[in-house]
This record gives sequence, structure tokens and C-alpha cells, in this order.
Amino acid sequence: MSTAFAPLEIPTEPAAAATPFVGAPRKATTHTSQNEGLIFEKSSPGKKAYRLSELDVPAVDAAALLGDAVRENLGVMPEMSEIEIVRHFTRLSTWNYAIDLGMFPLGSCTMKYNGRVNEAVSRLEGIAEAHPYQPESLSQGALGIMKLLQDCLLEITGMDTITLQPAAGAHGEFTGILMVRAYHESKGNARKTVLVPDSAHGTNPATAAVVGYQVKNLKSNAEGAIDLDELRAAVDEDTAALMLTNPSTIGVFESQVHEIAEILHAKGALLYMDGANMNALVGKTRPGDFGADVMHLNLHKTFSTPHGGGGPGSGPVACKALLEPFLPRPTVITKTDGTLGFDHDRPQSVGRVRMFYGNFGMFVRALAYTLANGPDGLRQTTEDAVLNANYIRAKLEGYFDLPYKTRSMHEVVFSDKLQAKNGVKTGDMGKRLIDYGFHAYTVSFPMIVSGAMMIEPTESESREELDYLIDALQQISREAAENPELVKTAPHSTRIRRLDETAAARKPVLRWKAPVAAEPMQVDTAAKEW
Repeated sequence: MSTAFAPLEIPTEPAAAATPFVGAPRKATTHTSQNEGLIFEKSSPGKKAYRLSELDVPAVDAAALLGDAVRENLGVMPEMSEIEIVRHFTRLSTWNYAIDLGMFPLGSCTMKYNGRVNEAVSRLEGIAEAHPYQPESLSQGALGIMKLLQDCLLEITGMDTITLQPAAGAHGEFTGILMVRAYHESKGNARKTVLVPDSAHGTNPATAAVVGYQVKNLKSNAEGAIDLDELRAAVDEDTAALMLTNPSTIGVFESQVHEIAEILHAKGALLYMDGANMNALVGKTRPGDFGADVMHLNLHKTFSTPHGGGGPGSGPVACKALLEPFLPRPTVITKTDGTLGFDHDRPQSVGRVRMFYGNFGMFVRALAYTLANGPDGLRQTTEDAVLNANYIRAKLEGYFDLPYKTRSMHEVVFSDKLQAKNGVKTGDMGKRLIDYGFHAYTVSFPMIVSGAMMIEPTESESREELDYLIDALQQISREAAENPELVKTAPHSTRIRRLDETAAARKPVLRWKAPVAAEPMQVDTAAKEW
């Protein structure tokens, strides 16, 4: 238990509505504005956010210029003063939890801090404004960035060749398994099945199915690893590949990966490695050296590009030479005159999988991160990520059940087995963690652990921040034993309490509608203002 803080006072009853949280949390504080209406609800007729002087030129007849396109009114639009607008959106912006405010202990997501230097480099003139369709002769700098990033990633992974084209990790999986299928088809047999361990990422079986394969599941053994005897029994001449997440979603490294690769290769099958968890391997070991034939990388998870939100991502796919003919076209090449360009003449390619060549801004950020760290720095980030996860594991053992005793890598998975005896589930504790100022850990995943509590601190977090999280989780463990209702009804310090998540998913409300018909704002087309 951390000695930096005295234990919290444990309430004996669930907090009342008027006093939502008894015993101040370590980090969280009540926001100055707990409630904020929609901008439409705050609107008042006649308010404006600007003032213009009288026109000093003749008024223009908008109808004469625009014809039927001229608008007579704005419909139902909010009317507010400038200070109200500024305060409204500023208050809303402070409601977001962000990596700039605190850690995200999400497991299997690697929510690390993105260095500001990455953003600065990506916005340099000539980089941010480069047009994807400009001639190769004018794109040598951009092509040089792509080529250098490819060289770095090949050295890190131990692979022979690579494409940067896929737009995300799952898209990279799709591309990689397309290449696997094209490889087998080139030999006259596409094969029928893909093997997926139960400890893999959930996108793996989905990817295999989308590409047209049947999925066979492999159960993990008591150590959370692949059972080699079961693998030998499952692999046959119909097996196209094994999709291996290594380290797995329970944070376990497949120490017998060499033998796994040999079993597959003996039957003509390939080893696909889900490289989402490379944050635990960079600078320590290379997938190409332990038998992987093809893999994808998540640049947001390992190489510090922005994560989530549905925005542009990047999921490069690296492979051994036997799969090189099937890479998406075009590929970046060095031409005979020494300049860089694109090679579109690839008859066995699986085709283009992305507009242009991919999300160039992500390439710039990932390369900036890689070069800023260098080989020693990248190795240090890996060691720090693994150290942080094992520090949390050591401090929380005994407070929560640890289903797999195998040494953890970059993340550790507990379960709610001890707390479930009092009716407290992993989701309850994740919501209670919000009261302590933290984003919840990954709840109920991986599926092979009942009541999973998946924690990945990454290398970004200091020992002080880890101690905050550890202290909060130790306290929640005590609360679950002594006052389970407090945890089961959490969170208590948020603007909105528990939502009906099932109804929200099945019957989402995606837009605001005026409760009554409002008078439309009239437009004076010949004057100075709305």
C-alpha cells in the first residue's frame, strides 16, 4: 500500500444526492459548472454575438444576385452573446478527460502521451501542405520521410519489406490476411481456415472471416499461452495461417513462438502476428527473428501518433520476402536514377487498400517519435512500459484476483473474483475509479478472463501517477468489502450518474429537436445584419 497518503474515510452509506461524494478523492474535484445546457436551450431571441456599423456602400439586392438560392431565414438557430458562446464552449472543453490531465489505464490500447514535438514537425511548412497528387519530382522530401520510416520499422520488426498504406490496425490485419490469401492462391490453393487463439484481439477472427476464411479457435493453457499439442492437432493442409497476438491480450509473451512458427511452416501455413502490443517488444526482440511471416503495426499504440476518435490512423504491414509480390500497390522504391518514386507495376498485388498512399501526417509523427528516441530510447520506453505494468501488478496482488501467474509484459489483467462475492463487478469498480479522477481501466476484456480488469500504464506514467492509481484501486477494493453499495452505485461525483447503456446503444438520440416550433430568424437581405 502506498505510504504517501492516509486512507480515505469509508462512507457507511451510499452518498445522498445533495452530498454526492463523502471523503474527498485524491485527484478529482467538483467542477465549477456541474451542468451545462445545450446551446439551443441557452438561446434567447434577439441576442447577437457581433455588432456592425452602418453600411457605407449601397445595399445589395441579394435576391437579384442569388435568385432562388437566397435564404429568407436561418430556421431554428441559437441566439447568444459572444461571452455566452465563449464560456459555453470553454466549459464543455473542460469536461473531456484527456492524456494531458491524467493517465488512461486502458489495457490493450496503449494510450500513451504523444510528444508535442511530433505535432510541431507534422505542421512544418512543406510537410503539412504537401499535396498528395503533386508530381514525384516535387515530392522527394515526402517520399524520403516514407522511405526512412519504412527502413526504421523494418529494422525494428526484423522484416524484409513493408507497406504504410493501411489506415489503422484492423485495416492492416485485413491487408495482411489478403496477402496471405493471395500467397496461397498463387500456389494453387487458397486454403480454408485461419487459427485464432482465445487470447487474441477481437479483430483477428473478424478479419479472417471478412477475407473469406473459416475461423478455428485455440484455447489457452493454464499459463495463458498456446497449447502446442492442441496447435499441432489443429494445423493441417487447409490451414492458411495462425493469427497470433504477441504479447497476448492478457499481457503474456508466447515464449514458445519459435516452435509455433515451425509447426505452422511444416504444414505450409503462415504465422501472422498482430503487432498491436509491440510497445512491449521494441528494441528487445524482433518478430521477424522468431518466425513471423507478416504483421501489422499500430502507429498510435507504439509510435505515438494520435489515438482514437475515428480520425486518420496508420497500420503499416511488414512481411518477409515471400509475401513481397502481394503488397498493396503502389510501393515506395528507389529508382535507377537515385530518386524516389512509386511502383505501380505489381501484377500480383492485392491492389490498393487506401486512397493516396495512406495517412501521411501519421508517418511524420511516427518518424519524429522514432528519431527523437533513437535505438536506446526506444528500448528504454519498452523497458519502462513493462516495469510500470509489473509495478502495478506487485502493488495490487492480494487486493484483486490474478488469474494468470505468468510474468506480465506491458499490461496486467486482474479479475473481479474477490469483489464479486459481495456483488461488486468489474464495471462497478471501473465507474468508481472515475470518482478518483481516473479514466476506467478496460472492463470485461479479454473475454477469457471472467470479470477482467485490464490495466496498461504505458511508459508515459511516472511512479507518482502510478501510486495515485494504485492507492485508488486499493481503496476501491476495501470499499467493495466494507460498503459494496457505494461501489455498485458509483460514480458519485460526475454530472450524470449511471446511464442505461443498453437503451443508449439500442435507441440512441443523435440530434436535438426543438420542444416547440420556434419563430424563424428573419433575414434582411438588403440590410447589414441577420
